[in-house]
Amino acid sequence: MLAETKEIDYVMEAASGPHFSGLRLDSLMSAAASSSSPRSSSTPTTPAFSTPLADSSALKQPFVIGVSGGTASGKTTVCDMIIQQLHDHRVVLVSQDSFYRGLTPEELQRVHEYNFDHPDAFDTEQLLECVHELKSGHSVHVPMYDFKTHQRSSDSFRQVNASDVIILEGILVFHDQRVRNLMNMKIFVDTDADVRLARRIRRDTVERGRDINSVLEQYAKFVKPAFEDFVLPSKKYADVIIPRGGDNHVAIDLIVQHIHTKLGQHDLCKIYPNVYVIQSTFQIRGMHTLIRDRDISKHDFVFYSDRLIRLVVEHGLGHLPFTEKQIVTPTGSLYTGVDFCKKLCGVSIVRSGESMENAMRACCKGIKIGKILIHRDGDDGKQLIYEKLPKDISERHVLLLDPVLATGNSANQAIELLIQKGVPESHIIFLNLISAPEGIHCVCKRFPSLKIVTSEIDVALNEEFRVIPGMGEFGDRYFGTDD
Repeated sequence: MLAETKEIDYVMEAASGPHFSGLRLDSLMSAAASSSSPRSSSTPTTPAFSTPLADSSALKQPFVIGVSGGTASGKTTVCDMIIQQLHDHRVVLVSQDSFYRGLTPEELQRVHEYNFDHPDAFDTEQLLECVHELKSGHSVHVPMYDFKTHQRSSDSFRQVNASDVIILEGILVFHDQRVRNLMNMKIFVDTDADVRLARRIRRDTVERGRDINSVLEQYAKFVKPAFEDFVLPSKKYADVIIPRGGDNHVAIDLIVQHIHTKLGQHDLCKIYPNVYVIQSTFQIRGMHTLIRDRDISKHDFVFYSDRLIRLVVEHGLGHLPFTEKQIVTPTGSLYTGVDFCKKLCGVSIVRSGESMENAMRACCKGIKIGKILIHRDGDDGKQLIYEKLPKDISERHVLLLDPVLATGNSANQAIELLIQKGVPESHIIFLNLISAPEGIHCVCKRFPSLKIVTSEIDVALNEEFRVIPGMGEFGDRYFGTDD
């Protein structure tokens, strides 16, 4: 045992001598003559895909998370825990390790002198192209790297599909500014060096078939210096630093909560804080898939529309004021809760808005519901308005109902009428199933104090002022009057 300890000490000491921080053997001479930085910022060449695609604004951009840290710091564990907690969303993990360059025959002969922890060990250009494709909504083929042969598999790859969240993990994912610029959140996993070394020894001997002496030699000669030269300096780019890695459940829970918030937040919600989009889940996305399908039966369209409308109504009710209330439970215990808003009514914009009345009545027992009819008369654009509203509407909070917010013109007319009747603008909550960005701009710019609650914001209006992708004429489909 003593002899083995001396042997290990000798390996560590011998490997701590002078060594190249450069990587590829065929570029050592040129690297010595150039800047010590592996990728000079003065490099004039820029890949064509560094510019966003022209039509990328039409796509819902995925949330890209970068996870970096030293070798065996627990990056993969952190990524797995985030993925498990984001079960309602499509998440893909892209490992920087998949983009190792395959070694040449000359490099394989001197593999023990090859620095796998240098930035030049990775094909960063291919990594950038891969992430750009995923952000554009395309599937990609990720290479498969064999750590025993140090080669990429020529006949196999891993297909990665477009997703809501892309997690990019690796020791040097923060090193290249172009890669960093693609990230919405950057996480650095900070773990004690001794813990990382112990994990590295266990991983490389068990999973990658290496002996302990070669692991220690590689660690002292390449891994530790590369951590100090490249990995640790990139820590300053992190938005979040997680001490203890996967053992830090509190930090991971907070990160997941932040991701949930960002995923549910449309860009328009950042412009207009009075716009609320209910959190998307596979259930909600599935219901949207059904009611947007032109081949769905009327019965199924009504059934799934009613389900979705009820969720929107419940979310809208959550924005009403409440008062604290204490009650006594059947066990004789006191329970402190809240009391619902009493002064409340619904107003539907005829005719599509009437489809939302059943859900309103199901959620609010005995609620009063008024109606507003807005009709365009002839070619002069004159608005004829019919209204039937509660007499005391000025004293009530109003839930305005219309399943589709398109141009916003009809909505503005209805809101203006409510204000004329004495309803404070801040007491109006406008409920929709889908909203067009143009309609949101139109309503929010004119009425910044009212709230809009919707289940999805669509892409745009077409030249016929129809919401795209939309769901067609909602009233006709719901009431069965479409031909």
